[in-house]
Amino acid sequence: AGSSAGLTEEQKEFQKVALDFASKEMAPHMAEWDEKEIFPVETMRKAAQLGFGGIYVKPDVGGSGLSRLDTSIIFEALSTGCTSTTAYMSIHNMCVWMIDTFGSEEQRRRFCPSLCSMEKFASYCLTEPGSGSDAASLLTSAQRKGDTYVLNGSKAFISGGGDTDVYVVMCRTGGPGPKGISCLVLEKGTPGLSFGKKEKKVGWNSQPTRAVIFEDCVVPVGNRLGAEGQGFSIAMKGLNGGRINIASCSLGAAHASVLLAQEHLTVRKQFGEPLANNQYLQFGLAEMEGREDAAVLCSMAKLFATDECFAICNQALQMHGGYGYLKDYAVQQFVRDIRVHQILEGTNEVMRMIVARNLLQG
Repeated sequence: AGSSAGLTEEQKEFQKVALDFASKEMAPHMAEWDEKEIFPVETMRKAAQLGFGGIYVKPDVGGSGLSRLDTSIIFEALSTGCTSTTAYMSIHNMCVWMIDTFGSEEQRRRFCPSLCSMEKFASYCLTEPGSGSDAASLLTSAQRKGDTYVLNGSKAFISGGGDTDVYVVMCRTGGPGPKGISCLVLEKGTPGLSFGKKEKKVGWNSQPTRAVIFEDCVVPVGNRLGAEGQGFSIAMKGLNGGRINIASCSLGAAHASVLLAQEHLTVRKQFGEPLANNQYLQFGLAEMEGREDAAVLCSMAKLFATDECFAICNQALQMHGGYGYLKDYAVQQFVRDIRVHQILEGTNEVMRMIVARNLLQG
């Protein structure tokens, strides 16, 4: 399972480990996690023992030190077992990478090891009730008081919110626009940090989603990642990787759905080929993340893979006929779980804008 053409021996090994984990530890529980809205903490900790808690984090703080392409391969493979759980793991990995990359030595050592082992879990807090796509207009404010910040405001649709331990929060320390934003790391239990009700979602049910609320929440200045005013840039660099990760999760879901449709029809339909092509596009893009135009390339990958793979999962459901609409068949869950990939981490409308803007600048 999984196309391994063009991969190195080492990458084929990662892929096999991840596919085995997906089929043994995730796929058998995928429907139950969805139905009962279980956040499968112990399963994710088992995945972290294989190195999947900090895949592209440096080894000196417990990460696996793998490339973005390796990461893509792993998330695609894991997603065949449960897309929703893998998508949360990809967000967790993005948060740990942000701390590893932009944190001081002290912050890296303080936060990364327990996140890489998934003893602790992380949430990314950018979106607000009033600013989704226009994230640079966020209102959550952090007022400097001595060697602390006092945080007030709220974040919406936060994956893991309420169940996770570490919150990577974008907040306004300065004037309007992106340059006034800083990034603070908060720990659960900080006085003034609370959570909204658990949202009822169409899919992504193996991860809780809640609003995160700050009421005079006091955070040490030592918990700021990078310099004041660097927060928006840190958030966007995190999302470049996050978008590739979500695209990879979509590929895994599409791959699994095609196999389910093939089993259902016992016929190889026209899907094998385009899917493999997607994969090569994806791999090429994952490798380009260090480039100047990384944001555009990552946006293209996210736009193409999430749209295309939703269409493939939907077609696979169609090929099941009436059975595809029953919860006894896994294909409907892939469709429900993957639908949100076209919305989050930058809506596909915004991805089109980023790509178009770049073409016009050409």
